[in-house]
Amino acid sequence: MTTMNLVVGAISNEEVDWHSFDWAKIHQIVKRLQTRIAKATREGKYGRVKALQWILTHSFSGRALAVKRVTENQGKKTPGVDKVVWDTPELKAEAVMSLKRKGYQPQPLRRVFIPKANGKMRPLGIPTMKDRAMQALYLQALEPVSETKADPNSYGFRPMRASRDAAAQCFNSLAQKYAAKWVLDADISGCFDNINHDWLLNNIPMDKVTLQKWLKSGFKWNGQLFNTEAGTPQGGIISPTLANMTLDGMAEMLQKRFGATGSREAAKYKVNLIRYADDLVITGTTKEVLEEVRELMAEFLKVRGLTLSEEKTKIVHIEEGFDFLGWNVRKYDGKLLIKPAKKNVQTFMRKVRGIIKESKTVKQENLVKMLNPVIRGWANYHQNQVAKETFSKVDHAIWKQLWQWACRRHPNKSAAWVKSKYFMRDGLRNWVFGTTVEDDKGEERNVKLVKASDTPIKRHVKIKGTANPYDPEFETYFEERLGLSMKESLRGNNRLKVLWYAQDGLCPKCEEKITKETGWNLHHVLPKAQGGDDKMTNLELLHPNCHRQHHSQERK
Repeated sequence: MTTMNLVVGAISNEEVDWHSFDWAKIHQIVKRLQTRIAKATREGKYGRVKALQWILTHSFSGRALAVKRVTENQGKKTPGVDKVVWDTPELKAEAVMSLKRKGYQPQPLRRVFIPKANGKMRPLGIPTMKDRAMQALYLQALEPVSETKADPNSYGFRPMRASRDAAAQCFNSLAQKYAAKWVLDADISGCFDNINHDWLLNNIPMDKVTLQKWLKSGFKWNGQLFNTEAGTPQGGIISPTLANMTLDGMAEMLQKRFGATGSREAAKYKVNLIRYADDLVITGTTKEVLEEVRELMAEFLKVRGLTLSEEKTKIVHIEEGFDFLGWNVRKYDGKLLIKPAKKNVQTFMRKVRGIIKESKTVKQENLVKMLNPVIRGWANYHQNQVAKETFSKVDHAIWKQLWQWACRRHPNKSAAWVKSKYFMRDGLRNWVFGTTVEDDKGEERNVKLVKASDTPIKRHVKIKGTANPYDPEFETYFEERLGLSMKESLRGNNRLKVLWYAQDGLCPKCEEKITKETGWNLHHVLPKAQGGDDKMTNLELLHPNCHRQHHSQERK
């Protein structure tokens, strides 16, 4: 498969074999085009941006990566209105060849509702696999533009950024003695559902015909078709980027009025914007300054068809505190502390109680296996904040729930008997919920509940505001951050950690980064069936798709 073919896609259906794709070359071609798009954007050469976007969205490499993305993410088994999923190599290969702009007509979204934290229901639209792949394809060409032009302190739904970066920026803006004392805690009403279509078509630098088809595709609910007059296709891959680009420009607007960073005027007003998707906080020296900010924000949003939520938008003093992304940010006697928010803790405990309540007859080891990922995931989310005390309280509350669960199963047994059956000793701890089971090899091992308080508290280093993953200047910077991130992800598994570092964090097959998002498989270089062993010299980490590709070619 030549480089030219990979770019223009001059390949017949008969020649396409999913497991024969040269993924290293495909990634290289797409990455090179994305880098050129970002460079042209920085230089203001928008004609060149458009030409490079056309090349990428019509390339075989771009189409192959788009199909790969939608068949490996969490929604890979969730169909749209056509009830089709691409779950075989043959279907994936056919899909690559079917992604064409000419004659493309998206199908309506499948409308589903998921519960929100406040008890209300959030509407989601699920596109078909083909529509998801087309969105993923055009996102490859749009994201280099959005990342280059994005507000520096915008953190939601952007590569290599996370909510903990937003929390760290809150600390940077509010922790100092002479920092701003007032905060506008703002929320945008139904952001995804209300963005003005005309504004998107006039301002988003991508194929207008394709974008309009997505915006006007409608949705199906209870067998009935509904038109969409506003909003982005929520639930689609490209929607978060469209929403981010709609809200970008806030920082520039505020700087024009209150001074650029580092200026004397900026020091006077201390107006700083921190945004995560449609949740945002803005700092200011006085309540009056933030009243003016709120009016400016309302004007900025009105042009885009959006409004601030009257219910959720308020101006508060830092000593009163505010909730942001599941944390409470507040100063206590002049010291800023960011702790897990009460609502977040309550939601987590409701989930834990629900699991325990629904597991009255479940084996103890299975209950532990259900609870551990929930506890570990919640604790990891909060591990960069002041959470040690909260972790201990949560552990105690979970212990009480499990003690009731155990006693309920044996109402005629003594407390000592229940303790000896369901709780074990682990080092200096005497009340660890766990048991001993036999594995497949007949060897005994302990299955025990993890404790939130065992999660170490670690200070997070915030990402640079100007860092752009499509700018070669920041390549080393992002590699260093990825190393730190993977070190945390592989904590407790030294073998995988050693392998990841030995491979420089790269998959040996496609030469792309192995990250928490891509996942990995442990591969035996010499298969065990042929006498291979479990020594480090015979092991390597591969992407799941690369692992499947390797074994498919091996069988052939």
